[in-house]
Amino acid sequence: MPDGLEVPRRHWAVATLMVVLTVASLDATMVNVALPAIAKDLHIAPGLVMWVMIANSLTVVITLLPFSAVAERVGFRRVFALGLTVFMLGAVACALASSFPVLLTARIVQGLGSSMLMCLFGGLLRNIYPMNKLGFGISLNSLMVGSMAVLGPTIGAFVLQVSSWPWIFAIHVPLCILSYFGIRFLPEGPRSKHRFDWWACLLSMLMFGLAIIGLDTLTDAPLKALGSLLVAGLAAVVLVHRSRSQTAPMVPVDLLRITPVAYAVAASCCSFASAMAAFVALPFYFLNVLGYSYADVGILLGAWSVGTAVMAPVAGRLADKHQVSVLCGIGAACTTVGLLWVVLMPQDTGFVWVGASMLLGGVGFGFFQSPNNRAMLLGAPRKRSGAAGGLQATTRVFGQGLGTALTALAFHASTTHGAVLGIMVGVMLAVAALAINVVRYFSPVPDTEL
Repeated sequence: MPDGLEVPRRHWAVATLMVVLTVASLDATMVNVALPAIAKDLHIAPGLVMWVMIANSLTVVITLLPFSAVAERVGFRRVFALGLTVFMLGAVACALASSFPVLLTARIVQGLGSSMLMCLFGGLLRNIYPMNKLGFGISLNSLMVGSMAVLGPTIGAFVLQVSSWPWIFAIHVPLCILSYFGIRFLPEGPRSKHRFDWWACLLSMLMFGLAIIGLDTLTDAPLKALGSLLVAGLAAVVLVHRSRSQTAPMVPVDLLRITPVAYAVAASCCSFASAMAAFVALPFYFLNVLGYSYADVGILLGAWSVGTAVMAPVAGRLADKHQVSVLCGIGAACTTVGLLWVVLMPQDTGFVWVGASMLLGGVGFGFFQSPNNRAMLLGAPRKRSGAAGGLQATTRVFGQGLGTALTALAFHASTTHGAVLGIMVGVMLAVAALAINVVRYFSPVPDTEL
């Protein structure tokens, strides 16, 4: 199997991947900023508008592993092209939506397209770059995601200042069209000859979907929520038992037996849940508690993303010489301090100090991303690169969905203090990520052996 793509095809493949990463990053960050405007325009409660994010995240998280398995069987390029098409159609439908049910349906369609694209990122990286440049590729991806996350809140806030929230979704269409021209440069990746496991697909969707729904409905319907969580747990037990005897299971439990990969997955889930919980709650805190404008919110969320964009490539280079657990532990600690700083500061604190706390949180998140992704991708065998990419994306999106659901739970628990409680959810999840990395540091299989 060739070690990466030859130049110049590699450069065109990287450019295509960067454009799609731009689309995915802008979708996540701009919609967060638009949630208060959507709630006001469609006359829905803050807790209910969270479903604009939850519906999308839930769709992505329950379909990532099935689409990853499909991509291993039919090829990366076919799934990539279909994902772009579905995502673009969903974005158009979101822009044209005139009611909350229509918007939710469109977000589900958009989530299907996102899932088809996200499940490929890790596998594409592993097959685009040669082994000696994979760390650089991961850092470049992190830099691009961070840079677009800087622009996302700013662009979103600007759009809301001069126009209306439907344009938040319409922006994606030209970028999707541009990406079509680069599909032919992408690698196909190794093909799997194993049959698609439909039972594993169903169990996986039940497990992830009911877990998120159960968490979100825990306050309004506790009995139904506990029932959902119980069924999700049973589905997980059956799924793991079914997958353990398979050579290349759709749900990659074989990869979770690799110690560095298992720690990377756990740390990733907590870290992304922390960041998403904070990013969902912070716009409400800045607008309704501190009294800032949409432009101010864009600047503050952009400060977080600046920290992430600057530190992600630095941490990626440091990961070649230092243990991942140390770098990720430092990152989780910085995120914890940054979010606590936002909540504990007096409400009349200067704008610059609030921005500094957001910058610190972003620095911490950037210190986590590149080293942890490197550990997850390099810890898996190359022939399972598609599954590793799907696992990476599933962990990230499940973490984001978990953070969003827990923040919605915080708003349901207290409408008045929901924003503060949501930020504190982010703090607790960051502390959990820190604790995992402390345990990871003393693991008998150090990350430096990757």
